[in-house]
Amino acid sequence: MSPALLFAILIAYFALLLGVAWATSRNANNDSFFIGNKSSNWMLVAFGMVGTTLSGVTFVSVPGAVGADGFGYAQIVIGYVIGYIAVAYVLLPLYYRLQLTSIYHYLDVRLGRRAYQSGAGFFIISRLLGATARLYLVVNILQAIILDSLGIPFWLSTLVVLGMILLYTYKGGVKTIVWTDTLQTSAMLFGLFACVWILLGELNMSVLESLNQMQSQGLARIFTHDLDSPNFWLKQIIAGALITITMTGMDQEMMQKTISVKTLKDSQKNMLTLTAVLVVVLLSFLFLGGLLYLYAPIAGVTASGDKIFPAVVMGHLPAALQVVFLIALISALFPSADGAITALTSSTCIDLLGIKRRSDLTEAAKESLRRRVHLGFAGLFLLMVLGFKAADNPSMIVVILKLAAYTYGPLLGLFAFGMLTRRGVTDRLVPYITIGAPILCAVLEYNQEHLLGSYRLGLELLMVNGILVYAGLFAISHKVKAGSAAVAA
Repeated sequence: MSPALLFAILIAYFALLLGVAWATSRNANNDSFFIGNKSSNWMLVAFGMVGTTLSGVTFVSVPGAVGADGFGYAQIVIGYVIGYIAVAYVLLPLYYRLQLTSIYHYLDVRLGRRAYQSGAGFFIISRLLGATARLYLVVNILQAIILDSLGIPFWLSTLVVLGMILLYTYKGGVKTIVWTDTLQTSAMLFGLFACVWILLGELNMSVLESLNQMQSQGLARIFTHDLDSPNFWLKQIIAGALITITMTGMDQEMMQKTISVKTLKDSQKNMLTLTAVLVVVLLSFLFLGGLLYLYAPIAGVTASGDKIFPAVVMGHLPAALQVVFLIALISALFPSADGAITALTSSTCIDLLGIKRRSDLTEAAKESLRRRVHLGFAGLFLLMVLGFKAADNPSMIVVILKLAAYTYGPLLGLFAFGMLTRRGVTDRLVPYITIGAPILCAVLEYNQEHLLGSYRLGLELLMVNGILVYAGLFAISHKVKAGSAAVAA
């Protein structure tokens, strides 16, 4: 299929998103942008969050990693289930009880202003790095299959994509994203299952036959039993649980949509529905990866990792499936970027600039400030995507999970200390603790061969980081009087 036709499909899909944005953002205000006026439908939020959780990295990297790791990612998925249950029944009741717009306000109430700002700051760093890494991956694929042949440079492609996202989120924010993410999740899942169905047909195999073939080729292995390996099964399960608790339950982007649901009960139903759907979808992506690696030798495809999925579909499968793949890929791109820009704007305005507390600003001035911050983050996204392009790592899912271990660890330590103890802290020292812990983790990881022998750190680095922050907070803590302002879960 010609690149020009694929480009036209891209523009048509974007026009559809603009139509949805126009319909949902009429009469929108700052409350619409930040929390959807607390009126979002829990079923729409749950379904749309599947797309936000998965992103283009899952769409491309999870199938691509099957060649090296088999179905080992399923170990992390088991941990995800544990983590989502913890978010639903531990964190959400706390957020609803405090009626939060920004979840980091909990840290202000519980520990102090510096803890609050530290939490919000690490969220901003975490989401900036993760979202721009995801955006880079998908734009890079679009560049390879469409835009290079049209003579469009990578920087301009990224600028146009970010401009598109700004256009449909600029006014409505969360209120719009709940609907656009639902549309995009539908397109992504249709693309996933269409690719599975076509590949099974091309291989002339049933599901059971293909699984047997994957097993014989070592593609379907799940559990790693080597304790020293970064992929040891217990490490992966614990890491999966902590990743979910931090990257969902302590992440303003994900919680911003969840707490936009009117009641706690519906919000919990949203979280449990998301969990069930996500497990099915992630296992399907692993199965798709196995099919790709079965088909690649037959088609003469030598690509692996993040490149195998687009190489197989765009080079060897029917034109109709290429269209489906393109739309699904775009649908994986937008939810991870639109929600991130919106959440980063919300956190910066509420947590760092104190827009809710500023009585000196009119509503019009507050909206103007929020829009300037929104534009600023779009510009920052552009610079960081270009930075990832320069680095060009072959497996972005590994990069994202490693970044999460460093940037979400302080959030894990802050929330854990606040919820598991009744102690206060010397607030002015909190930033030194939250910055020092990731630095110590970097030193530990860099010197692990000398310090840990044959043992290799994996995703459990997130837990180590959180423990270091917790220990540091305890060291600067003190007892507080009963009935004080401390708030626990």
